[in-house]
Amino acid sequence: MRRFFTCKMRAAQAARSRRGDCAMPLNEKTRIMDAETLTRTLRRMAHEIVERNGGTDALWLVGIRRRGVPLAQRLVAFIAEFEGVRLPIGTLDITLYRDDLTLKADHPQVQKTEIPGDLTGKRIVLVDDVLYTGRTARAALDALMDLGRPSLIQLAVLVDRGHRELPIRADYVGKNVPTSKREVIEVRLQETDGHDEVMIMDGAAGSGGDGTGSASGAAGSGGDGTGGASGAAGSGGDGAGGANGFGSGSTQLGEGAGEPA
Repeated sequence: MRRFFTCKMRAAQAARSRRGDCAMPLNEKTRIMDAETLTRTLRRMAHEIVERNGGTDALWLVGIRRRGVPLAQRLVAFIAEFEGVRLPIGTLDITLYRDDLTLKADHPQVQKTEIPGDLTGKRIVLVDDVLYTGRTARAALDALMDLGRPSLIQLAVLVDRGHRELPIRADYVGKNVPTSKREVIEVRLQETDGHDEVMIMDGAAGSGGDGTGSASGAAGSGGDGTGGASGAAGSGGDGAGGANGFGSGSTQLGEGAGEPA
């Protein structure tokens, strides 16, 4: 038993090292979005979402906690401005669907998932801040499919930084940002951080997370994006949408597609 816990502790330490939790503090390298640019980007994405879906009928937005939630709320607000319709919005916590759950704290913080009704037959746009390995999006699909059977699932992200480990591609991207694995994309939002900006941080960024992080370089609390906890989500899926994941065609779950993200 003692040997088991020793091995588990060593595995957790190794995972933290890969994510950069034990690395030196990250340095701000480049600001790639200020508040004005971020707002303009989200407004453009809102128009793209409505245009690609041919309107707002049966269209729902679901934000992946943590920073995917305020981003989804802003997209809904922009759509309401030019369409005169306020779309249903949900929040999704993927903590228990992550494939690195056993490497995290003994008591993971599970937050509330709130979906405004039956997902069956709806067109769902999952929203997150950063797309990195694709594991968080894959876990989000698992969580979503446990709640119903949407007719279509699409993925919208503020930043795509590359380095995919799963065949996942977003349908809506605010900005494609080539990065090295030692860099971290840090999304800061008024709702969570007191101001809007997106920074490239330089340091020993984690390779296991899905996106960005605070000083640790790991993705936050179930998002492809920033935050305190580390980042990877579930193990591989059987693919959906576009070629093998989200992507120019989105995920036609009604025809037996599975789970990217």
